[in-house]
This record gives sequence, C-alpha cells and structure tokens, in this order.
Amino acid sequence: MQTAHLIVFANEKGGSGKSTTAVHTAVALAAAGRRVATLDLDHRQRTLGRYLENRIATIKRTGIDLPLPHVETLDPAKGPQVGERIDELRGQVDIIVVDTPGRDDPAARAAIERADTLVTPINDSFIDLDLIGQVDPDSYKIKRPSFYAEIVWDARKVRAKTDGGTVDWVVLRNRLQHIEARNMKRVASALAELSKRVGFRVIPGLSERVIYRELFPKGLTLLDLKAIGADAGIAHVAARQELREMIAALALPDRVQAAA
Repeated sequence: MQTAHLIVFANEKGGSGKSTTAVHTAVALAAAGRRVATLDLDHRQRTLGRYLENRIATIKRTGIDLPLPHVETLDPAKGPQVGERIDELRGQVDIIVVDTPGRDDPAARAAIERADTLVTPINDSFIDLDLIGQVDPDSYKIKRPSFYAEIVWDARKVRAKTDGGTVDWVVLRNRLQHIEARNMKRVASALAELSKRVGFRVIPGLSERVIYRELFPKGLTLLDLKAIGADAGIAHVAARQELREMIAALALPDRVQAAA
C-alpha cells in the first residue's frame, strides 16, 4: 500500500517564514489534485492552523471554491501522540505537511524522525545560519556544525534504524530585501560549504514581501489570484513565480509534485 509522503517544516528560530511556506506548499499540492493533510504542532501560536481556518471562513463567506487541505492542530498533552497521528494519516492521504514550533520540542523531533522531506527555512543572514553552523568572524568559513544540525543527524539515524528510510534535508533560503549583496554571497558560500559537511540541499525560497502578511486574514495564498481579484498586481505575479520555483526545487516524488 502506498503511504503518504511526509514533509516537515522545522526551524528552532522564529521569523524564518516557516508557517507561511508550509501553508503555501500544502495549498499548492492540494491545487495539484493531491489529498493533503496538515498538522500544526505549535498548539500555542497555531499560525498554520489559524491560516487555514481563515481560508475556510473565506470559502464559506464568498462561496469561492478554493483548494483546501485537511487541517489539524495537535497537542500531545491532550490528544494522540505525533507519531501515532502521522501513522494514522499515512494511509488516508497523499501528503502530510507538518508545521513545528520555533523551539526545541519533543513533538517536533518525533516528526523529523519520520520525515521524508525536512524543510528548514532560513533568512539570508548569519544570525539564521548560526542555527546550523558556526562561522569564523574573520574568514566567514564554517568552523563547525551547530546544535540543530546534530538534532537532524540524530533524527536521520533513528529513521534509518526504524525502517531503512532516508530524510531529504532541504535548507530553504528566504531572501531579505534589506541584506546587501556582499553579505548574501558570504551566506551562500558558507551554506554551500556546510551542505557538503552536514548533508543537505539548498534551494531558493521566498522574498520578504508585505503581500504574504496581507493574505493571512483571508487565508489566501499566491495561488488564489482569481479570489484576490482586483487587488492582484505585478508583485503577486512575481511572488507566485518564486513559489513555483520553490515547489519544483523541493523535488518531491512525481506522485506528489505540484504544478503551482
């Protein structure tokens, strides 16, 4: 029996665009005709859960038919454990998208240990890069992997021991508009060096755009240009192209790949 492909979005640092990227990925895959379930493991902030609840409200209010993933918020203290719920969903859908808290969390680790694709969004800055690798202040070369890289390494070992599977770790570079070009090149060089040592792929992410924050109250995504209507402009089109490129770069198996 074919089981769902599990995509886990995880980063212990806030402000990386993790939840926004997770929502857009889930909706893009649903729009491609895939059966998608989402699990929000941050039961306190619930950004992914609230985003999709806003989307449900917009559908009810406007009558517009929008692609809609299944959404759940999971609190391990009150309901099933993460691993149990993932195992239950694996036979019911094509893709499971998990959004984790921006902190070290047992539920997040349990999800990472089961992931087929692990996505770690980071901003183009050495502050964010420090999460996965420490950089020499003079040469900007990687001195050593950081604690988060060790967490992922341990999770990969658990996955391999459990079922022989592998975790495709993807570091997603979100671009900050105020970061100057020389710094971006240094970050890119350090990431390339670290990727060889730690074992992850680097793909382009999304730019820092106001439109992402504007879409949240209605639960809309960049794929919903018809629903956005007259408010859609050139910035939306450019951002949608970024999303297309990001989804393609995830290199998901053909059976779950979206055509955003």
